Amino acid sequence: MSQKKIAVLIALPAALALSGCLGPAYKRPAVETPATYKEAADAAQWQVAKPGDAVPKGEWWKIFGDDKLDELELKIAVSNQSVAQAQAQYREALELVSINRSAYLPTIATNPSAQRGYGGSGTAAHTYTDNFQLPLTAAWEPDLWGQIRQSVAGAKAAAQASAATLENVRLSLQAQLAIDYFSLQELDMEETLLNSSTGSYVEALMLTKTRFAHGVAAETDVDQAQTQLDSTRAQATDVALRRAQLEHAIAVLVGQAPASFSLSTGTIQAPPPPIPAVLPAQLLERRPDIATAERAVAAANANVGLARTAYFPAIDLAGAIGYEAGNAAHWFDWPNRFWSIGASAAETIFDFGKRRAEQRQVNAAYDAAVAAYRQTVLSAFQEVEDNLSALALLSQEGVQQDSAAKAAETSLKLELDRYKAGIVSYLDVIQSQNIALTNERAAAQVLGRRLTSAVVLIRAVGGGWDASQMPYVKQAAAAPAAKR
Repeated sequence: MSQKKIAVLIALPAALALSGCLGPAYKRPAVETPATYKEAADAAQWQVAKPGDAVPKGEWWKIFGDDKLDELELKIAVSNQSVAQAQAQYREALELVSINRSAYLPTIATNPSAQRGYGGSGTAAHTYTDNFQLPLTAAWEPDLWGQIRQSVAGAKAAAQASAATLENVRLSLQAQLAIDYFSLQELDMEETLLNSSTGSYVEALMLTKTRFAHGVAAETDVDQAQTQLDSTRAQATDVALRRAQLEHAIAVLVGQAPASFSLSTGTIQAPPPPIPAVLPAQLLERRPDIATAERAVAAANANVGLARTAYFPAIDLAGAIGYEAGNAAHWFDWPNRFWSIGASAAETIFDFGKRRAEQRQVNAAYDAAVAAYRQTVLSAFQEVEDNLSALALLSQEGVQQDSAAKAAETSLKLELDRYKAGIVSYLDVIQSQNIALTNERAAAQVLGRRLTSAVVLIRAVGGGWDASQMPYVKQAAAAPAAKR
């Protein structure tokens, strides 16, 4: 074997080994993770589950036990256009991985041609000339410096981020649907209370008119009773407006035009069910928005390695083989064959600091991605803590508000009896009516807020998703990070 060939065989493995050092090995950025949540101890709905059942899985909304909600949630994945858009963007990201991977292999092409010409020069006779070609060309740039590898790594990270983004869109819409659904039921409860109060106020107005007709009550009692009735009807109309808007929002979430969608009147049947606990350390794998931010860091890390390859020459290998003849009948005769093979290299000698600036740029972009990831994690911890405290305190508020509503109802009955006996004025009755209705509506609102907080907490711990569901997870094994 010639010395030249031996030198090539020695240099090629060395170049390939060097290519593995150009890109910094990726390791997930460190974040401070507490051992437990501060507010978990006081949240009655936050329960430590059995091993293997620590979080809601898949169709998390089924823990609420509402068949209508189950039916609506299933339509999100099928009919919601925001989900359809995110799914298309995810497919696009997967194809970009394939596009970058294709650079590992040579590009093979052909350009067959057939030409006929007529002419001559000087005293030469004009003649016909033919040329027939069937070339097969191949071009390949070996990945000596890891440029393709870094491009593929970046594309994989982007595809994983897109998968997590898709899940985040789906989870957010599912949670929004559940929030709107329970808010609509809470408004139905308020509307029922207002309609019931309206009926009572109609009777009270008739009573005051009768008493006024018999000279027992003042005309102001009639005016106050009429004002109370009209005000309550106005409140009921306002609730009906908000309910209609929520119904329209739910229609759009499930992919329907509001004109073709309606929901029957409902009532919140029970307070929130127990929600299985998720530890802070698990949150990093459970939240799709955290996964999106972390994969953005991985993509930025790949860009750092990609920028480093700009300091090394680009080496291209090219070859061609085929047939060329001046006669179609002998086009494919063996003597008419041809071939060529060659290599070329291109290297920037001086660029006035461009590559150094590009390296600093991608390093800064990496630092920004790390900061965004850590901020996303902190915000996730805050969201969990917020809703743990909300569940705990709203549970207490619910008991207190129910007690207040019962006391106000008892007080109202006493005031009506005292008014009928002529002991108090009708203004006292109106005040008691307002207090009773306000407390009954507040009790319904607290129940609705408890359900909303439960939904937001489930969303805050990632629903039923896990980072292992992203594509290329096995290839994303972490390794110690290199210095930048």
